[in-house]
Formats: sequence, C-alpha cells, structure tokens
Amino acid sequence: MTLRDDALAVLRGWTAPDERQDALRREYVDHLDAHPDGAARSCHPDHLTTGALILSADASRVLLTLHAKAKRWFHLGGHCEPQDATLLDAARREAVEESGVEDLVVDPVPLHLDEHLVGFCTGHERVRHLDVRFLARAPEGAEPAVSEESDDVRWWPVRELPTDDPDMLRMVELALARR
Repeated sequence: MTLRDDALAVLRGWTAPDERQDALRREYVDHLDAHPDGAARSCHPDHLTTGALILSADASRVLLTLHAKAKRWFHLGGHCEPQDATLLDAARREAVEESGVEDLVVDPVPLHLDEHLVGFCTGHERVRHLDVRFLARAPEGAEPAVSEESDDVRWWPVRELPTDDPDMLRMVELALARR
C-alpha cells in the first residue's frame, strides 16, 4: 500500500464533524483520485500535507510553533516524505521533528482538515496545501525544543492562544471534545 492509498482509505473512512469538513474530505479524495502523486510535494499546485495538534497530558495546553517563514503560530506539521508509509506516520514524524517531543501518542483518526494557499513552498508562487490534521498527546512533563523550521515552540493555555484564527480555534475545540 502506498501513502496515497492509505490517505484515500483514511479520508474515505473518516466521518467529518460538520458539512464544511466533509466538503473538504470529498475534495481531498477527488484530488487523490485524479493525481497519483497527490500526496507528494512535487504535485502542483495542490498537494496533501499533514500534521498534529499537540495537547499536554492534562489537555490544559496546546503546543504551537512560530513558523520561521510565515511568522505565525501554527500546529506542527508539513509535507509528506517518501519514507512515510501512512498519513499517520507523516503526522507523527512532522510533530516529533518540529517539537522535539519523542513519545507523542497520535490518534489515528483525523481531527480536522484545512486547505490554504502557501506563498513560500519550494520555489513556487502558488501552492495549495490540503492539510490533514491529527490529535497528538504529549507525555507528562514534555519539554519542547525549537527546530530549524521554527522561530519558537511553546505551550499555550487552551483558552489563551496567540491567534484568533477560526480554524485553529475549531481544531482546539475538536481536540478538547475528544478527551
């Protein structure tokens, strides 16, 4: 099974929490059906990306990264790589690489989908990321480390996030509902 096959199985089997999320799910499936390389960063202008929203062990805090290029706070994530066998593998790898937290427990059921234009993706002017986001839980006492892709990585209280982005707020709401 390829990463694309896994992504199709995961997305086809996922029950979205609302109609907007289901519309994105269908769009992602259509994209992967039409593009055998749809999960690779070489697929332009659109490709799948993945990541994880990391909650503290007691679910009182969210770990976010200050993205070095975007200069905004985000969940942790990025491109799928050739060595990733599944979307879950890719999300776990990205979360560990960007957070420095090794023992993350990642829920295999997607948490949230988001599509967005990115102006700084591998030398292309217009790229659209079709992001599949998972929920990860950090072990008690997890201390993050800043990666080369970030200017900062830090814990934020779930009700005091450094952003009012509706997708981030919705993702946190969905994560808290899964506790």
